[in-house]
Amino acid sequence: MEILDGAIVTKKKILVTRQAFPEIIDWLRERFEVEHNQETDEQWSQDEFRRRLAGMDGALTAGNDRVDAPLLDALPQLRAVCNMTVGFNNFNLADMTSRGVIATNTSGTLDETTADMAWALMLAAARRVTESERWLRAGHWKGWKNSQFLGQDVHGATLGIVGMGNIGRAVARRARGFSMKVIYNNRNRVSPEIERELGVSYMGLDELLAQSDFVSVHVPYYPEAHHLIDARRIALLKPTAIVVNTARGGIIDDAALIEALKAGRIAGAGLDVFEGEPAFNPGFTSLDNVALAPHIGSATRATRMRMWKLGADNLVSALAGERPPNLLNPDVWERRRR
Repeated sequence: MEILDGAIVTKKKILVTRQAFPEIIDWLRERFEVEHNQETDEQWSQDEFRRRLAGMDGALTAGNDRVDAPLLDALPQLRAVCNMTVGFNNFNLADMTSRGVIATNTSGTLDETTADMAWALMLAAARRVTESERWLRAGHWKGWKNSQFLGQDVHGATLGIVGMGNIGRAVARRARGFSMKVIYNNRNRVSPEIERELGVSYMGLDELLAQSDFVSVHVPYYPEAHHLIDARRIALLKPTAIVVNTARGGIIDDAALIEALKAGRIAGAGLDVFEGEPAFNPGFTSLDNVALAPHIGSATRATRMRMWKLGADNLVSALAGERPPNLLNPDVWERRRR
């Protein structure tokens, strides 16, 4: 609580579930009583998450903090849960809406940064960067050889983009600099104006996979997207194809992808996300023809700061009775206005 003009004002209580930038915590403390996870930055169990949320008015969460009916029924005081991530498959929006709990994410904060990461993985896989670096560090390099680590050209190749949202479009814009032919698939075809602006052509997913030299995945995770690229569709790829995933684990069948990489049925992959992460299929670690990263697509200081700040802005607005900038369940807001 604090004293304002001689009156005692009780601050609302919030929980920040993962380590944030100190300036974000300081900014929130000016407005709320803040409990946080700054020292350990551990992922809490669901029971621990529920325990720490007891008595809280709101929470600033990461994408692994599950919010559903069992949690919400134990926390009747909770008014808003705001992800600092763009993804929100940790939220059961129906459960949150039915209980009047505001949900938000941070869409629009990481599009360009994640597109950069997709290109980093694409180039690393095409030019065998991580494989050759390991070989060099192990002391194997004895001199130049004509056939040493021959990779694939990216310029002039055909790029297939699966998911033409903001990140997919950012990847497509970058492809111009590499003189690539860009084809795409999306749940809904984008407008002719956007297709002309980006220089992209729409086609069915199976046809896209069969024609692409590089495939970059940018669809959100939802139940129908689970194993969207499965063993059957992986078999459609060219033997020279390279697959990049910076979207979500589970969109590609990892086990089927490993089998294709191991057998040489496709040339390579660049992966920043995995099924079941942080645990992931150990079959990837024995393969030279895959570039791996630990879900760092948004990991620049500037982008992560934008994510935390927008998540905090959403929470401040929600608990002040104002419509948050990134509201995911507007029915809650409409009910409150009546």
